[in-house]
Amino acid sequence: MFVFLKAVRYFPVAPVRFEGGVALKSSKKSLKRLSEPGVGVYFLVLLVFAAASLVFRMYTLAAAEAGITVLLLIYALIARRVREKQLAAYIESVTYDTESAKNNTLMNFPLPIAVFRLDDSRIIWGNEMFFAMCGSTGTRLDASMVDLVPQFSGKWLFEGKTTYPSLLQINGRKYRLHGNIIRSEAEEKRAFMGITYWVDVTEYDDIRQEYVDSRPVPGIIIIDNLDELFRGQPERIRNDIRDAVEDRLSQWCDGYHAILRRYDRDRYIAVFEARDLEKMKQDKFRIVEEMHQVESPSGVDASISIGLGEGAETMGEGLQFADMSAELALSRGGDQTVIKNRLNFEFYGGRGIEIERRTKVRSRVMANTLGELVRDSSKVYVMGHRFADLDSVGAAAGVCCLARKCGVRANIVIDLNNNAAKPLIDRLRREPEYKDIFLNPQEAMVKADGHTLLVVVDTNRPEQVEDSDLLAACNRVAVVDHHRVGNTYIQNYALSFIEPYASSASELITEVLQELADQTDITRCEAEALLAGIVLDTKNFSLRTGERTFDAAAFLRRAGADTVEVKKLFQNDMEATVARYRIMQSAQLYRNVALAAPKEPQDRITAAQAADELLNISGVEASIVVAPDGKGGVFASARSIGDLNVQIVMEKLGGGGNRSAAAVQFTGISISQAVEKIHAALDDYLG
Repeated sequence: MFVFLKAVRYFPVAPVRFEGGVALKSSKKSLKRLSEPGVGVYFLVLLVFAAASLVFRMYTLAAAEAGITVLLLIYALIARRVREKQLAAYIESVTYDTESAKNNTLMNFPLPIAVFRLDDSRIIWGNEMFFAMCGSTGTRLDASMVDLVPQFSGKWLFEGKTTYPSLLQINGRKYRLHGNIIRSEAEEKRAFMGITYWVDVTEYDDIRQEYVDSRPVPGIIIIDNLDELFRGQPERIRNDIRDAVEDRLSQWCDGYHAILRRYDRDRYIAVFEARDLEKMKQDKFRIVEEMHQVESPSGVDASISIGLGEGAETMGEGLQFADMSAELALSRGGDQTVIKNRLNFEFYGGRGIEIERRTKVRSRVMANTLGELVRDSSKVYVMGHRFADLDSVGAAAGVCCLARKCGVRANIVIDLNNNAAKPLIDRLRREPEYKDIFLNPQEAMVKADGHTLLVVVDTNRPEQVEDSDLLAACNRVAVVDHHRVGNTYIQNYALSFIEPYASSASELITEVLQELADQTDITRCEAEALLAGIVLDTKNFSLRTGERTFDAAAFLRRAGADTVEVKKLFQNDMEATVARYRIMQSAQLYRNVALAAPKEPQDRITAAQAADELLNISGVEASIVVAPDGKGGVFASARSIGDLNVQIVMEKLGGGGNRSAAAVQFTGISISQAVEKIHAALDDYLG
């Protein structure tokens, strides 16, 4: 009996699950089971005992047992009622406390909170801190998130993100936004909601931004033509010129609170803050143009090049970036600013004529170094740019002459089917020295070994060479080029002979031959090939021609080059001539630039010749021919005869070249889209 009473008093209670602060309906059915677990079994046992007493005629005992059973039943019923009331009161208390705790937590949460519909951004609920943050005097549950925060977008929640991709500024404060998607109990389609938490990070972000803005940006400033400014001047005038240059540099640096110190006769180091770099970019480094106002008594304008290192982790790395930028600026002809960050280069200026810094000493040093590389090689491969022209093939022939002089086998790697120098190649192949000397890239890859020297001529960009796989396979590379260096250039070279003020790669190779070979070592065909390359890039000695150009041409003439035979290499058939003039008929003038855009596929040589012809029109400073290449792409050939630097224009479009001749290859766009891109690049250049 006592065991039964204990079982009634200390029955186990099953846990109750809450949803939305209200107990589940099934809990009512559980109250009866919880208040009387197994009671019927005990009453059945008592009745069995009473019946047994009655069978054995123990009437008194049977009556006593029956009476006790009835009393216990009445007690059990009363105890169950009391227990149900206590349990119901407990459940109600727990439910109320849970709902109060949840409400108090949301209302008194120390951060602004807002719940909104994902489909229309309508606010469902927000605490007082959120509306106060948005500048609202009261709750506005009918408003949209975009109404209160115009720059807000809920797209990041659909993308599975829990943090807004950027900071949001509201009433002069900066907030980092966190959130997630929740679903209500409703079964309708618009039951998904977004809940957002707004963390004020104004002070933290201000400190972070100040750290970024105050990072040092080292720079190296070089006077490009100090020797020309000083030439023939007395010491007093030299000091005046140097003082004039330094005064302008000091005034420019003072405007940005920068440090400026001279550490060499023509070099300065400057340290800026990162906050000022964007201002200098917007100003397009006007100091480079203003420096031309400093003029020597002989009429030479001062020219400077600036190299800056941006985004470096340490000062040493920043100085390394600045030095690389300064040297790159010089290799591009000077009179410009180059900025190197951790990813690429940025170029500003460079519109002026290249400052010639080439001397016989440099040519002799480069020639001797190239000669040593050739002698130490098992074989020499010469490779130009894709769709090789007369300058590329002529320079390659000059390298073959040098290798023959050094006793090393040389081969020219070229696509014999796709090039712009077939007449010259056919003439070379008839020479005994050039029997089996032309290889396709696949044959060159098979025959190359660890001591092979690869000489790249007429280009310095790895994506423009005849075969990039061969370039990557050769660990000994020499580069001879006259184009300006762009964002990408061949690295890890053994020799880099890049002179952007030279007329052509053939001119540079001719200077090398002047140092290492005699005129008798050069065959007549090789001399004519080199001269044809010079004639091509100088437009018959009318553009980009200096005294060194005529000196190289005179050397080749003495070596046996026949100008009549060279002229024959430039002859075209009647069909190409008609096509060239048809291209010219489609030309239109755009800001003193003759722009022709035929819709029919054109030959690259014909298009380039048409661009040259368009320069003969009065008032035209530059010309651009845009045409399909017949293989799904679009190319553009640009020429210049005035102050417009087509190399800068083509660089903006992903191409390259030099000041007077440049080109670019487009993929995946139409002719009209290419013309629009060229118009935009010209507008950006001309201002």
